[in-house]
Order: sequence, then C-alpha cells, then structure tokens
Amino acid sequence: MDRYAPLRRRTIALVGLMGVGKSSVGRRLANALELPFRDTDTEVETAAGRSISDIFADLGEEAFREGERRVIARLLDQEPHVLATGGGAFMNPQTRELIKGAAISVWLKTDLDVLARRVARKDTRPLLAGKDPLEVLQAQAQARYPAYAEADLMVETGDAAHHVTVEQVIAALSVHLAAGTETAASEASPP
Repeated sequence: MDRYAPLRRRTIALVGLMGVGKSSVGRRLANALELPFRDTDTEVETAAGRSISDIFADLGEEAFREGERRVIARLLDQEPHVLATGGGAFMNPQTRELIKGAAISVWLKTDLDVLARRVARKDTRPLLAGKDPLEVLQAQAQARYPAYAEADLMVETGDAAHHVTVEQVIAALSVHLAAGTETAASEASPP
C-alpha cells in the first residue's frame, strides 16, 4: 500500500516568512511524495520576463503581489503539486482564499534569529535592501503571523536540516488528513 497516496490528492502550499525554507523544503517534500514542485517566485519571474528585484524596483510591490496572485490562481488549477509561495503571498486575502479552497496550506515557522542569519547570506531579497534583516523579519512577523495562522497546519521547524522538516511536514499532513477522514466518517455515520 502507498502510504503517501492520500497526501497526493491536493496541492500542498507552503507559507511562511522569507528564509524559512519554503523552496528548499518544498523541493524535497515534492520529491518524497513524488509530486511536481512549483515555486511562485520562479513562476512570477518567468511570467513577467524579469527578476523579482526588477519587478519591485520598476513596478512596486503592489504590482508584484497582483502578478503573484494571478500566477498562484493558475498554478492551483493544475494537478496536485507542492507549491512554495512567496513570503507575502498569503497576506493577500484573495490569494489566501484561493489557497484555502484548492490546497492544504502549511505554515513553516522558525525562530526569527535563525531566519535573520539565513537571509543575511543572500542579497537577492528586495524587502531587505539596505535594512537590518532581524528588524525586517520582526516587523513582518508582527504583520504576517495572524494571516499565516489561518493556514491548515503549522510546523515549527527550528534550525533542523531540510530532510527533518520534510518528515515533520509529512507527519503533520498525515495526522491532519487522518483527522479529516475520521471526522467525515463520523459525520456521515448515522447516530
């Protein structure tokens, strides 16, 4: 019996702050579940024909978020896959509703100090340009955590290796789906 079959029935959308590992964990999760992997940042860049940094610089964050919403809507119409969303994607109420309706959302959450150390290694994040990463992440956490809390699941990843996080996500998804099946079965059973 294929124990992962139930996990392949719906798209799994990973949400969370920058640097939490949505893309890295997402690729490994997709591989473990034998599902395609999609990264909204890559898909937005392909659709726009330019980098996210260029989109932010030339058109602004609002235009980027609208393009991101359209890309996510298109991706959610495809066969089930693992979807790594941008850190701000789940903040858009329309995008959040699209994800809630078509996917199982998983909030990957990690200590801000860990995230600040990770994101400081790259200079490709437009929201960090010339700013203290920890301060930016603290502000984002305050603004975004209430929206992220609407995700179907939350997995505290700590500073674990990606394969450990993948195992945590699979375990959380399995429990979530089993609970949903049991609830549906008990609701369907006559008293």
